[in-house]
Amino acid sequence: MRIAISTDGGSVSAHFGRCPSYTLVDVEDGKVVERREIPNPGHSPGFLPAYLGERGVTTVIAGGMGPRAQGLFAENGIETIIGVEGPVDEVIDRFIRGALEPGRDLCDHNGHRHEGPCRNEREAAPVPGARPLGPGPIAVSAKGRDLDAELDPHFGRAPYFLFVDPSTGAFEAVENRRSDAAHGAGIQSAQLVAARRPAALLTGQVGPNAARVLDAAGVRVIGVEGCTVRQALEALKQG
Repeated sequence: MRIAISTDGGSVSAHFGRCPSYTLVDVEDGKVVERREIPNPGHSPGFLPAYLGERGVTTVIAGGMGPRAQGLFAENGIETIIGVEGPVDEVIDRFIRGALEPGRDLCDHNGHRHEGPCRNEREAAPVPGARPLGPGPIAVSAKGRDLDAELDPHFGRAPYFLFVDPSTGAFEAVENRRSDAAHGAGIQSAQLVAARRPAALLTGQVGPNAARVLDAAGVRVIGVEGCTVRQALEALKQG
């Protein structure tokens, strides 16, 4: 396993795309076998996920990152853990011990912004029908590729996500390639969904780590079970 940590002066940088360097750490059997620091090759949309993926990185740790970048990493099979602070040495130790938890996205510190939309403060998801949804498609976790497929209540393990235009009914089915991941399936699924900027997500239960990713992207999570995708969308329309 190879992790990449956004680094600034020996600590985790709050700005993933604009950090001075990345600390690459190879971990095997719970031990660090190699560690090196590489300079940031440059910040441009979509570049860093491919760049780090080509170097064998499987996990990225940073203070903050926009949802579009998180989605691009997810598409490259790379897990992201954001909202992390502290000395790099301590973060590596916590990661190896399985004690590293994501926190609040730190990407908007001191007015600096980076790749993808990113805000620290989001309103809590309201009750369905409390007020009109914002612009964007409706995302639904599904067991199949069409509107008559059964809604999958297991968010991180759903084989597909359907993104439906609520005004026209047109939809796109996106395969969730991380549904069978041994670790981090929920977070990576949330990154995949958040990257498409839906107004809401219809699903069953969402774990706390995935919920943080969705909340940071401003995605309302609406709990729905025991119906098809079409029925869930109709229920949403009726409030």
